[in-house]
Amino acid sequence: MATSSLRMRADHSVLVLVDYQQRLMPAIADADEVLRRAGFVAAVARQLGVPVIGTAQNPDKLGPNISPVGEQLDRVVAKMTFGACEGGLDEVLAELDGAEPPRDVVVAGCETHVCLLQTALGLLEGGRRVWVIADASGSRHAHDKAAALDRLAYARATIVTAEMVAFEWLRTAAHDDFRAVSKLVKEL
Repeated sequence: MATSSLRMRADHSVLVLVDYQQRLMPAIADADEVLRRAGFVAAVARQLGVPVIGTAQNPDKLGPNISPVGEQLDRVVAKMTFGACEGGLDEVLAELDGAEPPRDVVVAGCETHVCLLQTALGLLEGGRRVWVIADASGSRHAHDKAAALDRLAYARATIVTAEMVAFEWLRTAAHDDFRAVSKLVKEL
């Protein structure tokens, strides 16, 4: 495998943010930090033209995705299944792809060990390359989040941080959007 194929590319990525919902977030450990990091990576994605797709688990009961995530979403996939691939995300990604090879998926969300885990596993099963943003994901309990990230790494998802995504998408300080993204990093 060539070294370049191990890195995320903004022009070949989609960001999927799983279930940052009104009634779910108060139960998430370090929810403010998780939301802040998810909002940051969503803002970077928007700055760089990366599509931002959100999911909403049973939105009638759990409410909409909240700030700073909700307003950054290009689309929301409402679902009743825990994994978003079974809930319609695969169709949205196929629509975005338009041609082979499929887009790489950068994903974060709540709860890490339930909906994020099952979504990422579904993406991997579908042949996609998956990066999971650890610091923008959360669960009620740290041990559940840790176990999910270990399982995803074992399943060949790559575990990253929000800043890793930002700078990997940029690739160089000569990028036209470097100053704008650097400002977002400083605000993080």
